[in-house]
Amino acid sequence: MTHSIPSIENKSPTQADSYTILTFPEIADAMAHINEEHVDELLGFLQVFTSLKSDELVGANVQLTAVYAEAIALQIQFDDTKKTSTQTREQTFFIPFIAPITQMEELNTQYILLKQKADKKLGKKTIKLTKQRFVVQDSRMISKNMLRLILTVPHLNAIGDTSNHHRSSSVPINEAGYAYLFDLEHNRSVAKIPNEGADNSIDKSEQPERAHCYYTLRKAWQTSDGVQAWVDVFLHGDTSGGNWARSLQAGDSVISKREFPEKVEHLREGQALLIADETSMPTVARLLELWDNPQPPLVLCVTEDAADQTYFDTVTLGTDSINNNAANQQDNHFTVLPLVTNQVNAGRALADLIDKTLADYLTTHPLHIDKFWSALEAGTAKALRGLLQQRLGLARADSVIKVYWRKD
Repeated sequence: MTHSIPSIENKSPTQADSYTILTFPEIADAMAHINEEHVDELLGFLQVFTSLKSDELVGANVQLTAVYAEAIALQIQFDDTKKTSTQTREQTFFIPFIAPITQMEELNTQYILLKQKADKKLGKKTIKLTKQRFVVQDSRMISKNMLRLILTVPHLNAIGDTSNHHRSSSVPINEAGYAYLFDLEHNRSVAKIPNEGADNSIDKSEQPERAHCYYTLRKAWQTSDGVQAWVDVFLHGDTSGGNWARSLQAGDSVISKREFPEKVEHLREGQALLIADETSMPTVARLLELWDNPQPPLVLCVTEDAADQTYFDTVTLGTDSINNNAANQQDNHFTVLPLVTNQVNAGRALADLIDKTLADYLTTHPLHIDKFWSALEAGTAKALRGLLQQRLGLARADSVIKVYWRKD
Protein backbone atom coordinates (compact mmCIF):
# COMPACT_ATOMS: atom_id res chain seq x y z
CA MET A 1 0.00 0.00 0.00
CA THR A 2 1.27 3.50 -0.81
CA HIS A 3 0.46 6.66 1.06
CA SER A 4 0.37 10.16 -0.29
CA ILE A 5 1.56 13.13 1.72
CA PRO A 6 -0.50 16.32 1.43
CA SER A 7 1.25 19.42 0.19
CA ILE A 8 3.44 21.14 2.80
CA GLU A 9 2.71 24.69 3.77
CA ASN A 10 4.86 27.22 5.55
CA LYS A 11 2.03 28.69 7.57
CA SER A 12 1.92 31.79 9.67
CA PRO A 13 1.04 31.49 13.38
CA THR A 14 -2.55 32.54 12.64
CA GLN A 15 -2.89 29.88 9.96
CA ALA A 16 -1.45 27.34 12.38
CA ASP A 17 -4.48 27.94 14.56
CA SER A 18 -6.45 25.83 12.09
CA TYR A 19 -4.70 22.74 13.41
CA THR A 20 -6.02 20.83 16.43
CA ILE A 21 -3.85 21.17 19.53
CA LEU A 22 -3.21 17.92 21.41
CA THR A 23 -3.25 17.98 25.22
CA PHE A 24 -1.89 14.51 25.99
CA PRO A 25 0.49 14.84 28.97
CA GLU A 26 3.03 12.53 27.28
CA ILE A 27 3.49 14.88 24.30
CA ALA A 28 6.23 16.95 25.98
CA ASP A 29 8.40 13.90 26.69
CA ALA A 30 7.85 12.56 23.18
CA MET A 31 8.92 15.87 21.65
CA ALA A 32 12.01 16.08 23.88
CA HIS A 33 13.02 12.56 22.87
CA ILE A 34 12.63 13.28 19.15
CA ASN A 35 14.61 16.54 19.43
CA GLU A 36 17.43 14.78 21.30
CA GLU A 37 17.62 11.53 19.35
CA HIS A 38 16.12 12.04 15.90
CA VAL A 39 17.36 15.34 14.47
CA ASP A 40 18.57 13.61 11.31
CA GLU A 41 15.07 12.27 10.72
CA LEU A 42 13.57 15.75 11.09
CA LEU A 43 16.06 17.11 8.55
CA GLY A 44 15.05 14.26 6.26
CA PHE A 45 11.39 15.27 6.60
CA LEU A 46 12.28 18.83 5.55
CA GLN A 47 14.31 17.59 2.59
CA VAL A 48 11.58 15.25 1.32
CA PHE A 49 8.34 16.96 2.26
CA THR A 50 9.22 20.63 1.64
CA SER A 51 10.75 22.66 -1.17
CA LEU A 52 14.01 23.08 0.77
CA LYS A 53 17.12 21.73 -0.93
CA SER A 54 19.72 19.58 0.79
CA ASP A 55 22.38 22.31 0.56
CA GLU A 56 20.06 24.72 2.36
CA LEU A 57 19.93 22.31 5.31
CA VAL A 58 23.72 22.12 5.75
CA GLY A 59 24.53 23.63 9.14
CA ALA A 60 20.87 24.30 9.89
CA ASN A 61 19.24 23.54 13.22
CA VAL A 62 15.80 21.96 13.33
CA GLN A 63 13.43 21.35 16.22
CA LEU A 64 10.04 19.76 16.63
CA THR A 65 8.08 22.59 18.23
CA ALA A 66 4.51 21.24 18.26
CA VAL A 67 2.47 18.13 17.61
CA TYR A 68 -1.06 18.59 16.34
CA ALA A 69 -3.70 16.01 15.54
CA GLU A 70 -3.07 16.60 11.84
CA ALA A 71 0.64 17.46 11.62
CA ILE A 72 3.96 18.16 13.30
CA ALA A 73 5.55 21.62 13.30
CA LEU A 74 9.27 21.84 12.52
CA GLN A 75 11.16 25.07 13.13
CA ILE A 76 14.41 25.47 11.22
CA GLN A 77 17.17 27.97 11.91
CA PHE A 78 19.37 28.42 8.88
CA ASP A 79 23.12 28.82 8.98
CA ASP A 80 23.73 32.51 8.23
CA THR A 81 26.13 31.61 5.43
CA LYS A 82 23.40 29.59 3.72
CA LYS A 83 20.60 32.17 3.83
CA THR A 84 19.19 33.65 0.66
CA SER A 85 17.13 36.78 0.23
CA THR A 86 13.93 34.69 0.26
CA GLN A 87 14.69 33.01 3.59
CA THR A 88 14.27 34.39 7.06
CA ARG A 89 16.55 33.21 9.83
CA GLU A 90 13.77 31.01 11.19
CA GLN A 91 10.96 29.25 9.41
CA THR A 92 8.30 26.82 10.56
CA PHE A 93 7.01 24.04 8.35
CA PHE A 94 4.01 21.81 9.03
CA ILE A 95 4.40 18.17 7.97
CA PRO A 96 0.95 16.53 7.73
CA PHE A 97 0.35 13.05 9.08
CA ILE A 98 -1.09 10.43 6.77
CA ALA A 99 -4.06 10.19 9.14
CA PRO A 100 -5.07 12.46 12.06
CA ILE A 101 -4.15 11.40 15.60
CA THR A 102 -6.99 10.76 18.03
CA GLN A 103 -5.01 8.89 20.73
CA MET A 104 -1.47 9.26 22.03
CA GLU A 105 -0.60 5.72 20.94
CA GLU A 106 -1.19 6.75 17.31
CA LEU A 107 1.62 9.32 17.33
CA ASN A 108 4.31 6.64 17.11
CA THR A 109 2.62 4.95 14.15
CA GLN A 110 2.08 8.20 12.24
CA TYR A 111 5.67 9.31 12.88
CA ILE A 112 6.96 5.96 11.63
CA LEU A 113 4.87 6.23 8.46
CA LEU A 114 6.44 9.64 7.76
CA LYS A 115 9.91 8.23 8.43
CA GLN A 116 9.32 5.25 6.14
CA LYS A 117 8.26 7.48 3.26
CA ALA A 118 11.13 9.93 3.80
CA ASP A 119 13.72 7.15 4.09
CA LYS A 120 12.45 5.55 0.88
CA LYS A 121 12.81 8.84 -1.00
CA LEU A 122 16.31 9.33 0.44
CA GLY A 123 17.37 5.75 -0.29
CA LYS A 124 17.89 4.89 3.39
CA LYS A 125 17.13 1.76 5.38
CA THR A 126 14.08 2.28 7.54
CA ILE A 127 12.04 0.90 10.40
CA LYS A 128 9.66 -1.97 9.59
CA LEU A 129 6.31 -2.63 11.23
CA THR A 130 6.73 -6.34 10.65
CA LYS A 131 5.83 -9.39 12.70
CA GLN A 132 8.59 -12.01 12.87
CA ARG A 133 8.48 -15.38 14.63
CA PHE A 134 11.54 -17.08 16.09
CA VAL A 135 11.85 -20.45 17.82
CA VAL A 136 14.09 -20.86 20.86
CA GLN A 137 16.73 -23.59 20.45
CA ASP A 138 18.82 -22.97 23.55
CA SER A 139 20.31 -20.29 25.80
CA ARG A 140 23.59 -19.92 27.67
CA MET A 141 25.59 -17.38 29.65
CA ILE A 142 28.47 -15.99 27.60
CA SER A 143 29.78 -13.63 30.27
CA LYS A 144 28.86 -13.14 33.91
CA ASN A 145 25.72 -11.12 33.14
CA MET A 146 25.07 -11.70 29.44
CA LEU A 147 22.62 -14.38 28.33
CA ARG A 148 22.67 -15.54 24.72
CA LEU A 149 19.38 -16.70 23.21
CA ILE A 150 19.92 -19.10 20.32
CA LEU A 151 16.98 -18.75 17.94
CA THR A 152 15.98 -20.12 14.56
CA VAL A 153 13.77 -18.83 11.78
CA PRO A 154 12.57 -21.73 9.59
CA HIS A 155 12.45 -21.37 5.81
CA LEU A 156 9.31 -19.98 4.25
CA ASN A 157 7.00 -22.84 3.23
CA ALA A 158 8.70 -25.23 5.65
CA ILE A 159 6.73 -28.40 6.37
CA GLY A 160 3.61 -27.56 8.34
CA ASP A 161 4.18 -23.81 8.07
CA THR A 162 1.53 -21.86 6.20
CA SER A 163 2.06 -18.49 7.88
CA ASN A 164 4.04 -15.61 6.39
CA HIS A 165 5.95 -15.08 9.64
CA HIS A 166 8.78 -17.46 8.71
CA ARG A 167 10.28 -15.34 5.97
CA SER A 168 13.91 -16.15 6.77
CA SER A 169 15.20 -13.88 4.00
CA SER A 170 14.04 -10.88 6.06
CA VAL A 171 16.57 -11.60 8.83
CA PRO A 172 19.69 -9.53 8.01
CA ILE A 173 22.89 -11.54 7.78
CA ASN A 174 25.30 -8.66 7.21
CA GLU A 175 24.00 -5.83 9.39
CA ALA A 176 25.19 -4.61 12.76
CA GLY A 177 22.84 -3.23 15.38
CA TYR A 178 19.64 -4.49 13.76
CA ALA A 179 17.06 -4.37 16.56
CA TYR A 180 13.81 -6.24 17.13
CA LEU A 181 10.95 -5.09 19.34
CA PHE A 182 10.09 -8.32 21.12
CA ASP A 183 6.58 -9.00 22.37
CA LEU A 184 7.06 -9.99 26.01
CA GLU A 185 3.32 -10.39 26.53
CA HIS A 186 3.23 -13.18 23.94
CA ASN A 187 5.33 -15.43 26.17
CA ARG A 188 3.44 -14.50 29.32
CA SER A 189 0.18 -15.44 27.64
CA VAL A 190 1.45 -18.86 26.55
CA ALA A 191 3.25 -19.63 29.81
CA LYS A 192 2.43 -22.91 31.50
CA ILE A 193 -0.15 -22.90 34.29
CA PRO A 194 1.62 -23.37 37.67
CA ASN A 195 1.24 -26.69 39.47
CA GLU A 196 -1.81 -26.96 41.65
CA GLY A 197 -1.01 -26.59 45.32
CA ALA A 198 2.18 -24.61 44.75
CA ASP A 199 2.70 -21.24 46.39
CA ASN A 200 1.79 -19.02 43.46
CA SER A 201 1.32 -15.80 45.38
CA ILE A 202 2.75 -12.81 43.48
CA ASP A 203 3.50 -9.37 44.77
CA LYS A 204 2.11 -7.35 41.85
CA SER A 205 3.96 -4.24 43.02
CA GLU A 206 7.27 -5.97 42.24
CA GLN A 207 6.25 -7.31 38.83
CA PRO A 208 7.40 -5.35 35.76
CA GLU A 209 4.62 -4.18 33.49
CA ARG A 210 6.58 -3.69 30.28
CA ALA A 211 4.92 -5.39 27.32
CA HIS A 212 7.67 -4.93 24.72
CA CYS A 213 11.44 -4.55 24.70
CA TYR A 214 14.07 -3.90 22.02
CA TYR A 215 17.00 -6.28 21.72
CA THR A 216 19.75 -6.28 19.12
CA LEU A 217 20.39 -9.12 16.73
CA ARG A 218 23.91 -10.12 17.75
CA LYS A 219 24.49 -12.28 14.69
CA ALA A 220 22.56 -14.35 12.13
CA TRP A 221 23.58 -16.85 9.48
CA GLN A 222 21.99 -19.13 6.93
CA THR A 223 21.69 -22.86 7.63
CA SER A 224 20.15 -25.74 5.69
CA ASP A 225 17.01 -25.42 7.82
CA GLY A 226 16.62 -21.65 7.70
CA VAL A 227 18.34 -18.92 9.65
CA GLN A 228 19.96 -19.26 13.05
CA ALA A 229 20.35 -16.14 15.18
CA TRP A 230 21.87 -14.98 18.44
CA VAL A 231 20.22 -12.37 20.63
CA ASP A 232 22.30 -11.36 23.65
CA VAL A 233 20.39 -10.06 26.68
CA PHE A 234 22.11 -8.22 29.53
CA LEU A 235 20.67 -9.45 32.83
CA HIS A 236 20.63 -6.61 35.32
CA GLY A 237 18.31 -7.15 38.24
CA ASP A 238 14.56 -7.69 38.20
CA THR A 239 13.64 -6.30 34.78
CA SER A 240 10.94 -7.13 32.26
CA GLY A 241 13.36 -8.11 29.52
CA GLY A 242 15.72 -10.04 31.76
CA ASN A 243 12.93 -12.03 33.36
CA TRP A 244 11.48 -12.76 29.92
CA ALA A 245 14.83 -14.00 28.59
CA ARG A 246 15.50 -16.17 31.65
CA SER A 247 12.09 -17.83 31.34
CA LEU A 248 12.46 -18.96 27.72
CA GLN A 249 12.91 -22.67 27.08
CA ALA A 250 13.77 -24.73 24.00
CA GLY A 251 10.78 -24.92 21.68
CA ASP A 252 9.21 -21.65 22.84
CA SER A 253 8.15 -19.21 20.13
CA VAL A 254 9.33 -15.63 20.32
CA ILE A 255 7.53 -12.86 18.48
CA SER A 256 8.84 -9.46 17.39
CA LYS A 257 6.55 -6.67 16.19
CA ARG A 258 8.96 -4.09 14.80
CA GLU A 259 12.45 -3.98 13.28
CA PHE A 260 14.90 -1.10 13.36
CA PRO A 261 18.21 -0.76 11.44
CA GLU A 262 21.15 0.97 13.08
CA LYS A 263 22.96 3.98 11.61
CA VAL A 264 26.58 2.88 11.12
CA GLU A 265 27.36 3.68 7.47
CA HIS A 266 29.59 6.62 8.43
CA LEU A 267 32.14 4.22 10.00
CA ARG A 268 33.42 2.86 6.70
CA GLU A 269 36.43 5.21 6.55
CA GLY A 270 38.60 7.19 8.93
CA GLN A 271 39.68 6.51 12.50
CA ALA A 272 36.60 5.40 14.42
CA LEU A 273 35.78 5.47 18.12
CA LEU A 274 33.09 3.09 19.43
CA ILE A 275 31.70 3.44 22.97
CA ALA A 276 29.42 0.76 24.40
CA ASP A 277 27.89 -0.39 27.65
CA GLU A 278 26.39 -3.82 28.23
CA THR A 279 23.27 -3.04 26.19
CA SER A 280 25.17 -1.99 23.08
CA MET A 281 28.07 -4.45 23.23
CA PRO A 282 26.19 -6.83 20.86
CA THR A 283 26.02 -4.06 18.25
CA VAL A 284 29.72 -3.28 18.58
CA ALA A 285 30.69 -6.97 18.44
CA ARG A 286 28.85 -7.38 15.12
CA LEU A 287 30.30 -4.11 13.86
CA LEU A 288 33.78 -5.47 14.52
CA GLU A 289 33.09 -8.77 12.73
CA LEU A 290 31.74 -6.86 9.72
CA TRP A 291 34.46 -4.17 9.87
CA ASP A 292 35.18 -2.87 6.37
CA ASN A 293 37.54 -0.01 7.11
CA PRO A 294 41.34 -0.13 6.67
CA GLN A 295 41.80 1.47 10.09
CA PRO A 296 40.89 -0.59 13.18
CA PRO A 297 38.65 1.20 15.68
CA LEU A 298 39.19 2.15 19.30
CA VAL A 299 36.52 0.53 21.49
CA LEU A 300 35.73 2.02 24.89
CA CYS A 301 33.81 -0.68 26.78
CA VAL A 302 31.89 0.37 29.89
CA THR A 303 30.69 -2.36 32.25
CA GLU A 304 29.44 -2.43 35.80
CA ASP A 305 31.19 -5.75 36.45
CA ALA A 306 34.78 -6.45 35.36
CA ALA A 307 33.79 -10.02 34.48
CA ASP A 308 31.70 -8.78 31.52
CA GLN A 309 34.76 -7.23 29.87
CA THR A 310 35.48 -10.69 28.41
CA TYR A 311 32.61 -10.22 25.95
CA PHE A 312 34.92 -9.17 23.10
CA ASP A 313 37.56 -11.87 23.73
CA THR A 314 36.21 -14.15 20.99
CA VAL A 315 35.49 -11.39 18.46
CA THR A 316 37.86 -11.09 15.47
CA LEU A 317 37.99 -7.95 13.37
CA GLY A 318 36.65 -8.20 9.82
CA THR A 319 36.05 -11.97 9.78
CA ASP A 320 32.57 -11.55 8.24
CA SER A 321 33.25 -8.46 6.15
CA ILE A 322 31.82 -8.79 2.63
CA ASN A 323 34.89 -7.18 1.08
CA ASN A 324 37.19 -8.67 3.71
CA ASN A 325 39.41 -5.58 3.54
CA ALA A 326 39.92 -5.76 7.28
CA ALA A 327 41.68 -9.11 6.92
CA ASN A 328 44.81 -7.29 5.77
CA GLN A 329 45.08 -5.26 8.96
CA GLN A 330 47.58 -5.80 11.74
CA ASP A 331 46.57 -9.33 12.81
CA ASN A 332 42.96 -8.21 12.84
CA HIS A 333 43.78 -6.18 15.93
CA PHE A 334 41.50 -3.67 17.60
CA THR A 335 41.99 -1.94 20.92
CA VAL A 336 39.52 -2.27 23.78
CA LEU A 337 39.79 0.42 26.43
CA PRO A 338 38.01 -1.05 29.50
CA LEU A 339 36.08 1.11 31.94
CA VAL A 340 34.66 -0.72 34.98
CA THR A 341 32.32 1.38 37.12
CA ASN A 342 31.08 -1.01 39.85
CA GLN A 343 27.69 0.70 39.64
CA VAL A 344 24.74 1.09 37.26
CA ASN A 345 26.02 2.70 34.06
CA ALA A 346 23.80 5.77 33.87
CA GLY A 347 23.81 9.54 34.26
CA ARG A 348 25.96 12.62 33.84
CA ALA A 349 28.67 11.31 36.16
CA LEU A 350 29.31 8.41 33.80
CA ALA A 351 29.52 10.78 30.81
CA ASP A 352 32.19 12.77 32.66
CA LEU A 353 34.08 9.57 33.47
CA ILE A 354 33.95 8.39 29.84
CA ASP A 355 35.20 11.77 28.65
CA LYS A 356 38.07 11.73 31.16
CA THR A 357 39.01 8.13 30.33
CA LEU A 358 39.10 8.99 26.64
CA ALA A 359 41.12 12.16 27.26
CA ASP A 360 43.70 10.26 29.32
CA TYR A 361 44.04 7.61 26.62
CA LEU A 362 44.41 10.11 23.79
CA THR A 363 47.11 11.93 25.76
CA THR A 364 49.33 8.86 25.77
CA HIS A 365 48.07 7.32 22.50
CA PRO A 366 47.58 10.24 20.12
CA LEU A 367 44.82 9.40 17.65
CA HIS A 368 42.82 11.74 15.48
CA ILE A 369 39.23 10.53 15.80
CA ASP A 370 37.33 11.01 12.53
CA LYS A 371 34.13 9.07 13.24
CA PHE A 372 32.21 8.15 16.36
CA TRP A 373 29.39 5.79 17.31
CA SER A 374 27.95 5.02 20.72
CA ALA A 375 24.78 3.78 22.39
CA LEU A 376 24.21 4.26 26.11
CA GLU A 377 21.63 5.15 28.77
CA ALA A 378 19.56 8.26 28.01
CA GLY A 379 21.04 10.56 30.66
CA THR A 380 24.57 9.49 29.82
CA ALA A 381 24.04 9.93 26.08
CA LYS A 382 22.58 13.41 26.50
CA ALA A 383 25.52 14.60 28.60
CA LEU A 384 28.15 12.84 26.50
CA ARG A 385 27.02 14.50 23.27
CA GLY A 386 28.18 17.91 24.39
CA LEU A 387 31.39 16.64 25.95
CA LEU A 388 32.49 14.74 22.86
CA GLN A 389 31.43 17.51 20.52
CA GLN A 390 33.73 19.83 22.44
CA ARG A 391 36.56 17.29 22.60
CA LEU A 392 36.39 15.84 19.07
CA GLY A 393 34.73 18.65 17.09
CA LEU A 394 33.03 16.26 14.67
CA ALA A 395 30.27 17.10 12.24
CA ARG A 396 26.81 15.80 13.05
CA ALA A 397 26.97 13.22 10.25
CA ASP A 398 30.22 11.79 11.67
CA SER A 399 29.09 11.58 15.28
CA VAL A 400 26.26 9.23 16.21
CA ILE A 401 25.22 8.62 19.81
CA LYS A 402 22.08 6.60 20.46
CA VAL A 403 19.90 5.91 23.47
CA TYR A 404 19.50 2.16 24.07
CA TRP A 405 17.85 2.35 27.51
CA ARG A 406 16.54 4.66 30.23
CA LYS A 407 17.31 4.30 33.90
CA ASP A 408 13.81 5.43 34.91
